[in-house]
Amino acid sequence: MNNRRKISILVIAIALLSALVFSYGLWAWGKNPQKKLSIGERFHYETSMTWRGVVGDLFRAKPKRPPQYKTYPETKVVKLPRPEYRGMSLEEIVERRRSVRNYSPKAISVLQLSQLLFAAQGVTGKMYGHPLRSAPSAGALYPFEIYLVVNNVQGISKGIYHYAVLGHGLELVKSGDFSRKITNAGLEQKMLGEADVTFVLSAIFDRVRHKYGERGFRYVYIEAGHISQNIYLQAVSLGLGSVSVGAFLDEKVNQLIGADGYQEAAIYLHAVGTR
Repeated sequence: MNNRRKISILVIAIALLSALVFSYGLWAWGKNPQKKLSIGERFHYETSMTWRGVVGDLFRAKPKRPPQYKTYPETKVVKLPRPEYRGMSLEEIVERRRSVRNYSPKAISVLQLSQLLFAAQGVTGKMYGHPLRSAPSAGALYPFEIYLVVNNVQGISKGIYHYAVLGHGLELVKSGDFSRKITNAGLEQKMLGEADVTFVLSAIFDRVRHKYGERGFRYVYIEAGHISQNIYLQAVSLGLGSVSVGAFLDEKVNQLIGADGYQEAAIYLHAVGTR
């Protein structure tokens, strides 16, 4: 038997196996009483990892990988100072960390904002030429973009900005006072508009789904927590107050940052202000 024939037989065997796996998956789903679960329960069930799913995923079509970095090349760029702050010990920061919802009228500095952004998604090194960031990410795929609703930062005009990771700078998306709109989108939680800056963490899902399929959605939500905790801890070290917010009107927040809600969507908000 020549090599070409062996390869053909192997390909047919794999195709038959994948068809059996897929058919069994459909049969199991039809027999499973959990098909009447709520939307949230179905999300958890349908993104659960099983060996059957792992094998089936090898033959399932995945989306193309989108660009790794989102940019706004035609807009004003605010260059941020180098993040060189060194604060208190990690143990002390963890002990002091609390959610703070009331802030003083004093503006945060550009240096403080630079440090917060570095903690959230700053480049901390490279591996095989691939920039690595401050928060862990499944497969080092980094699906998150960070937008800022700037209300009261020294030397930076009010508006919505996008964090340019590689250049450690801010790209202006929209000029103006958006404190009222972010408060309204956040179910009238006043600290969102009263904070010096509100971080909007948005995810481009296909950066993860192109490799991990539907399971990638879980990894995105997990990563949001990593980033938010970094902001929390850095805020404490800087003597600032902050609070993460998961309750918001998705469509309104997506409109603010220009996300479509499907390919890219807002996942988490995080307000930061002086105490």
